[in-house]
Amino acid sequence: MDRRYFIAASGLAVAGGAGWWFTRPGGSGATAFVTGAEAQATEAATAADFAMVPDMIKGAEDAPVTIVEYASFTCPHCATFHLTVLPRLQEAYIDTGKVRFISREVYFDRYGLWAAMLARCGGEARYFPMVDMIYQDQREWAGSNDPAVVAENLRRLGRRSGLTNDEADACLQNGDMARAMVAVYQHYSALDRVESTPSFVIDGERHSNMGFDAFAEIIDAKLAE
Repeated sequence: MDRRYFIAASGLAVAGGAGWWFTRPGGSGATAFVTGAEAQATEAATAADFAMVPDMIKGAEDAPVTIVEYASFTCPHCATFHLTVLPRLQEAYIDTGKVRFISREVYFDRYGLWAAMLARCGGEARYFPMVDMIYQDQREWAGSNDPAVVAENLRRLGRRSGLTNDEADACLQNGDMARAMVAVYQHYSALDRVESTPSFVIDGERHSNMGFDAFAEIIDAKLAE
């Protein structure tokens, strides 16, 4: 298969315009294209979707404080959070059993969806190391306007993480996974009213992007309750 078209052939079309497109088979055998908003109305998340796309979690299940992060792999501020703030949160709160950290992906563009498909390729054990690599190299892999270049850049990251070309391609071509990921994203995005990235829900309260000191102030106050 021509590598330039492997994303489109898998059920994701590299259409132009303002965003990515989600595709599904049409009744006549043709490919029907629906925008994200239309997909939300026609492709509600099912129990099978949530099973296929579980939350990725750091920290103890019984930690007294829970942080839910909503982030896009193409968002520079998300990269800054993951590379500079999250390590400090992990050392001070997650590894010490005080915070349970739940990572949920946001797909504001097609490249972010593709990167998330690659991140989930190796399962839960490989997820966060792959996420670190994606954010560290964000400018390099996502810096092209050519979808074929971005797709090849992601395959290269997959190889660096230990995946074979066939394994990376299988993940990036998994149309069922892409549909489930979009459905789950839309469910949580509506539930927690996600409008920008990164966004955080700390014990049910929504917060915008912030530095470590602001996180620490909120967490310490909740731990003191």
